[in-house]
Amino acid sequence: MSDVLVVGASAAGLATAESLRRRGFTGSIRLVGDEAHQPYDRPPLSKKVLSGAWAADQAALRAPDALAALDIDLVLGSKAVSVDVRKQEVVVSGGRRLPYGDLVIATGLAPRRLGAFDGLAGAHVLRTLDDVARLRGELLAAERLIVLGAGVLGCEIAATGRQLGLGVTVVDPAPVPMGAQVGPEIGALLAELHRANGVEVLTGTKAEAPVVTNGRITEVLTSAGLVTADVVVVAVGSTPATDWLEDSGLILDDGVVCDSRCRAADNVYAVGDVARWWHERQARSVRLENRTNATEQGLAVADNIMGADKPYVPVPYFWTDQYDVRMQVFGDLAGADTIRVLEGDPADRKFVAAAEAAGRVVGVVGWNSARGVRKARELITS
Repeated sequence: MSDVLVVGASAAGLATAESLRRRGFTGSIRLVGDEAHQPYDRPPLSKKVLSGAWAADQAALRAPDALAALDIDLVLGSKAVSVDVRKQEVVVSGGRRLPYGDLVIATGLAPRRLGAFDGLAGAHVLRTLDDVARLRGELLAAERLIVLGAGVLGCEIAATGRQLGLGVTVVDPAPVPMGAQVGPEIGALLAELHRANGVEVLTGTKAEAPVVTNGRITEVLTSAGLVTADVVVVAVGSTPATDWLEDSGLILDDGVVCDSRCRAADNVYAVGDVARWWHERQARSVRLENRTNATEQGLAVADNIMGADKPYVPVPYFWTDQYDVRMQVFGDLAGADTIRVLEGDPADRKFVAAAEAAGRVVGVVGWNSARGVRKARELITS
């Protein structure tokens, strides 16, 4: 039996295991991943790895010797199939049963797919290292790329496509890129940024059907007309990877539902993109899809496994790199009714702004202003 079984060899899963060891945990730890790769970082995939600036192995979260020093049983290429919380064991592919003392669910997300595009030659999703390898191989031989979806991932892929010299079109039914993450005003600035870099931005536009020639996508029919492409990337969001938990008795609602300690049941915790927990400061259930939360939540769960019994109450944070812009966001921009510039000027592509709702600061955004946005973060916590 493993004293702690972590399912998901992700940033969140590895952070949990590392934090346990740093806090002096001497019991056995088993980390299970469904991919054959050692734990790697996902944010660089759509940028550094896809562009070719990094080799695939540079996305590794830790060097092999650092992983070995953790003294964990790393089980790769094994997909979790089910869990029996009464018997405290997880079944993985091949039928192997893995008993545990405490279980940490860190299985992350699965990309949403569009049925009409799924499985067609030239159509891709991007979630894993293997996805990136397939997509990059096709982009290097392509001239035109269509990205379906203007969320964070879609915008980053579009920017990388331009960096590779491709003609790029982004299609999304929403009025602005990344509106769900940053609201209409900052989303409009992102649209301007992409257009200034040569991207055709078709917001308020639906992708209706692929046009296939000789078994391969050559065009996409949209509500604005036909768009030609050699490669299409479907980046229309993701869903929590909880299919293996359907018969577990755990509460599933857009993620694994947890209390304020990130505990889903006795001896069961969830971390990272898959976890929906009760945020005591916000007095609501929250699920965050970002790299920073993956690490911070892993640390919080390790503390609670060690007996800390503390609520997890982070200030949400994410960043994105697109072209020459790094945008950093603390708090909630999409829920604001006013955006107020605190320093700099959006016209100069360097500014800090506060997002306000009913006169209260609920978020801050920095556009090429790392120091300023970190300072402005205090407006949320105060």
